[in-house]
Formats: sequence, structure tokens, C-alpha cells
Amino acid sequence: MDKETIIISLGGSLVAPGEIDLGFLKNFKHTLGKYIPQKRFFILVGGGKICRVYQKALLEFGAKDTDRDWMGINISRLNAEVIKQMFLGNAYPKIITDPTKKIKTNKDVVIGGGYKPGWSTDYVSVLIAKNYGVKTIINLTNVDYVYDKNPSEFPGANPLKEIDWKNFMRIVGDKWIPGLSMPFDPRASKLAATLKLRVVMINGKNLERLEDFLDNKPFIGTVIS
Repeated sequence: MDKETIIISLGGSLVAPGEIDLGFLKNFKHTLGKYIPQKRFFILVGGGKICRVYQKALLEFGAKDTDRDWMGINISRLNAEVIKQMFLGNAYPKIITDPTKKIKTNKDVVIGGGYKPGWSTDYVSVLIAKNYGVKTIINLTNVDYVYDKNPSEFPGANPLKEIDWKNFMRIVGDKWIPGLSMPFDPRASKLAATLKLRVVMINGKNLERLEDFLDNKPFIGTVIS
């Protein structure tokens, strides 16, 4: 792949906060369309609120973590199908389900979903970065920054514009549970730190911030490195 490759971990909270957010998806398509075909995009899509609803229901009936993870994986792949359809014509025709295998394509958009139990789509994005030699991942989420504490629980939480992996992992911990909601999941963070990747956290509700980053301008968000 000779074009610059951009990897986006697209939070399910943006795609499916309840119902599918068609307004966001149309704006997202418009934004990325400004950079196609100059850049190639890998987009790894999360499960969103509906994923956690189903996982909670499974838990009520005694489902194991593996079963709950598979539910999340399948829902993330459904969301990925929507994104693939949205970029029809520019998109690789299959949803990527194994990020360890390279693909050959002249398409400018490649869409992926969940891979294996125990790993989020954040982790999938890190594996894609490793596989293609990409050093930066954009994590589109629904908050402006990484905070030193959970801002929904601690009103005085401080936003962090930059943080290293060691201190970031002190915030997110090291345990994965199905449906975990973190800025970037613990297992993905550990591997990203090992690979010396940079993860850029941007609030996808304000897509001009994504444009600023892609245009190498100052942007609002957090850089983890």
C-alpha cells in the first residue's frame, strides 16, 4: 500500500448510541471523502450501547465472558456492515475479521469489526497498525479528552492533552471485561505501548477536530505515546 494509511478506531458510542446515528455517519462519510483518494483508511468499528444491552441480558442468564464477547464481536461486525455500505464504491467488499492477515486491494476504505473474545476493536486497530507498519491510530470517541479520573463520577477531573503509556495504563488498569468502556482498552494499550505507537483521542461529535489533525493543524484532543 503506497498511500498514507490512516487507522481509525471508531467508537460504537458514535455509531450506535442507541439507534444508528445516521446524522453522524453522513457527516463522517463527508469528512473522510475530503481525503479520499489521497489517503487510505482502515476503520475498525465498535459495538455501541446496543452491544452492552445484549451483553447485560446474556449475563442475566449466566453467560460466560467468552459468550458475551462473541455477542459484542457480532454486533461490531453488524455496525461495520453499515459503514461498509456507506462507503460503497470506495470500500473493500469484505469486513475484515482477522487483522493479522494482510489484504491486497486498491480500495481506499477498509472496514473491520471484532476479532476474538477478550479483545476489543481498539486491540484490532493495534494489530492492524502492527501488520501494516503504521505508527499512529486515531481513536474517535464521545469525549473531548482523556481525563485523570472518570469525569462522570468526579466533576473536578482534569483533561489531559498529552500522556505517556505508563501513566495512561494507571488510569485504565489492566483488566478486560466484556463491554468495558474505557478511552482505549487495557490490552490494546499494553500492546500499543510495546509497539511504541501513538494514539490520538478525538471527540468524533466534532469532526472538524479530525480534519484539523489530518491537515496537520493544532487540534483538540489527547495524544497518548
